[in-house]
Amino acid sequence: MTSPRNLHYAGYGLLLVAGLLAPFVIYPVFLMNALCFALFACAFNLLLGYTGLLSFGHAAFFGTAAYITGYAAKVMGISTGLAILAGTAAAVLLGTIFGGLSIRRQGIYFAMITLALAQLVFFVYLQASFTGGEDGLQAIPRGRLLWVINLEHDLTLYYVVFAIFLFGFLLIHRTIHSPFGQVMKAIRENEPRAISLGYDVNKYKLMAFVLSAGLTGLAGSTNAVVFTFVTLTDVHWHTSGDVVLMTLLGGMGSIFGPVVGAFSIVTLESKLSDGVGSLVTVIIGAIFVICVLLFRRGIVGEIQGLYRRVVGTRA
Repeated sequence: MTSPRNLHYAGYGLLLVAGLLAPFVIYPVFLMNALCFALFACAFNLLLGYTGLLSFGHAAFFGTAAYITGYAAKVMGISTGLAILAGTAAAVLLGTIFGGLSIRRQGIYFAMITLALAQLVFFVYLQASFTGGEDGLQAIPRGRLLWVINLEHDLTLYYVVFAIFLFGFLLIHRTIHSPFGQVMKAIRENEPRAISLGYDVNKYKLMAFVLSAGLTGLAGSTNAVVFTFVTLTDVHWHTSGDVVLMTLLGGMGSIFGPVVGAFSIVTLESKLSDGVGSLVTVIIGAIFVICVLLFRRGIVGEIQGLYRRVVGTRA
């Protein structure tokens, strides 16, 4: 019988091939948008699914990185690669501040603190001059990566975005399967027991929070380059709600769940927005309610559970 590890490797190989061939079948800009939000959801799942911390402020990191990247590339004339790194670094710095202020709280108190801090950032960007206020930051140049790769072509930019997504995804995969990831899971399952074993729980929570914020910033920076503009939507609390929905719909605590959830939500919003307009939010909300009531483990979680039942029965 094929071992589970070989099945995992085969699955990764098939997804890699699908990612390489996808832009020849599907519109590349749509794929890039989905990949950016998939990385966003994976970063959020690292915090919620593996550490047990529900943040309602992750849009602050996504939008901050996007604004810094756009400003650095458009106004300061920095190359695209360095602009993305600058946006990611800004998200890491903001995540350190947010984490230092919030990780000592738990449950709803932690969620409300992150939401309040994110709303503070939103109103700062609403009034700041460099963000363009309600008009947003427009005409961000895609430029060249490493002064050689021309990002003006959608197909070229897609493979750069795909490489960035793979980097973030593999970093998250390595993290959750490392000793650090095991401590994160221990904190999620039983924090008092983790403390009794001698772990500095607050330090591990802060490290997980900052890593999640940094990867979220990487997604936001990449998204700004893809669409060449940034608006207040990117830092609004609705965006934080969207990533929560993506994670829960796909399957919280699974490595592929957020990816499936992100592609599902982005596809629904893209296909339904022209036909039903603002009702798309109602439809997505109804799908979320059905998922919570009937498929609490999410799409990937239910598929994994079905696979285990079938394999266990055969064994």
